[in-house]
Amino acid sequence: MSALNIKKGSTSHSAYDLRDSHSEVEESHTLAVIVENEPGVLARVIGLFSGRGYNIDSLTVAEVDHTGHRSRITIVTRGTPAVVDQIEAQLSRMVPVYEVHDLTAEGPCVQRELALIKVSGRGEPRIEALRLAEIFRASVVDSTLDSFVFEMTGTPAKIDAFAELMRPLGLKEIARTGVAAMSRGA
Repeated sequence: MSALNIKKGSTSHSAYDLRDSHSEVEESHTLAVIVENEPGVLARVIGLFSGRGYNIDSLTVAEVDHTGHRSRITIVTRGTPAVVDQIEAQLSRMVPVYEVHDLTAEGPCVQRELALIKVSGRGEPRIEALRLAEIFRASVVDSTLDSFVFEMTGTPAKIDAFAELMRPLGLKEIARTGVAAMSRGA
């Protein structure tokens, strides 16, 4: 053991990751970050995550205030409460950042994701794919004799579940937008 109580030969995902991995449970958090809509801001925000070894599970960006030139970055990340607090604090200190909200910690929030899912097949698997799509409220947006493209909106877990059911039926490709989220209430 070294002076930092890190076992020799152990691997970690980042040189900054010196905390005890068993001290707290990692949780998924959704952050809404309002930033100046200018070149390089997204790269700086992403650089903060990659430079410190934090992973981004989902990322969406869009301009939300045309006249004020502001964009909203929605980031889904994973970490202990202390790590998420550190991410929030570091984001808040960045110059082009106006607001940082941890939607997960602030209370109930609505999360949705859009996915396009291509499934190929003929005969019974094709019919079963259509039945499952109806149950999951997925729409057929393209159809050929050999394949379908389904459009689906829902929580990431719902999209994951639908994709897993489509896998044995001929799942070929998935395109996902990433999570868009907003807190509930006033």
